[in-house]
Amino acid sequence: MTRRAAPRPSLGKPDYETLAEFRYLLRRFVAFSDAAAEEAGLRPQQHQALLVIKGFPGRERITIGALAERLGIRHHSAVGLVDRLVGHGLVRRHAERADRRQVTVALTPEAEALLARLSLAHRDALTRLAPLFQELLAQLAVPPPSADRKRHQSP
Repeated sequence: MTRRAAPRPSLGKPDYETLAEFRYLLRRFVAFSDAAAEEAGLRPQQHQALLVIKGFPGRERITIGALAERLGIRHHSAVGLVDRLVGHGLVRRHAERADRRQVTVALTPEAEALLARLSLAHRDALTRLAPLFQELLAQLAVPPPSADRKRHQSP
């Protein structure tokens, strides 16, 4: 017996409009974020790096490899980014005691203050956008196939 692929749900004009609006809101937020970073004297990627370091789960310092992974960049690019942040006095490198080859980075007090100001502005912007995102996400929610339909499909 040949297996039939489950029919793919089709998309209507309202689905495309919802997806387009979602992308538009994301772009608006990213444009706001980039402008806020620039206004604070940071490149957008530098702001993102500071946020990744501060927001990394469970730690105050992270490896350059973890930073690269979170930013979606190559390790050597993250090294260059960290070099620039060190040069601006925003991060410090730390050689780990257990393994001196392992280097982590942490924010300086100056970076902490700068990031706090930027993050408050970002939280305010997201608070304003949240109802719009929630509405769009609700429109995109597709109910899972019911158990009855699964049982009646051909193997």
